[in-house]
Amino acid sequence: MFYANGGIKVSLEISSIKRALASLERAINVVTSKKGDTRTSIDEIKTIEAGVIQNFEFTYELCWKFMKRWIEENVSPEIVDGVTRRELFRVSAENRLIDDVNKWMEFHRARNSTSHIYDNEIAEEVFQASLSFLPYAKDFVVRLEQRND
Repeated sequence: MFYANGGIKVSLEISSIKRALASLERAINVVTSKKGDTRTSIDEIKTIEAGVIQNFEFTYELCWKFMKRWIEENVSPEIVDGVTRRELFRVSAENRLIDDVNKWMEFHRARNSTSHIYDNEIAEEVFQASLSFLPYAKDFVVRLEQRND
């Protein structure tokens, strides 16, 4: 594989994305355990779900930015300069950072919906997307770690 920067592979410092992923996973675990507890009020559940959504937002943002940064540093900065999110995900899939471009586009749409989160239906959709995002984000981070070695 050709690497940018004169053929030298660049490793990224990925501790921030690993911390974000761990935080999202903790938030999901808390809401899952609280939903099974009859002593937990619906208001408490909704508040915890809001925390899951916030963790999703942050983790999703880090994921696509790390995809872009890895490609800029290790393939070519021109490839991802000014591209759409779909194109970024396509290039990421070509470089085996992710598998499913369409699924990542669903996460992108869910992230964009968070600006309209005052609607309960949209909040529930984004919450569900947050739950399904976790394994995809974990897989991406594993692949990123493998590429960093």
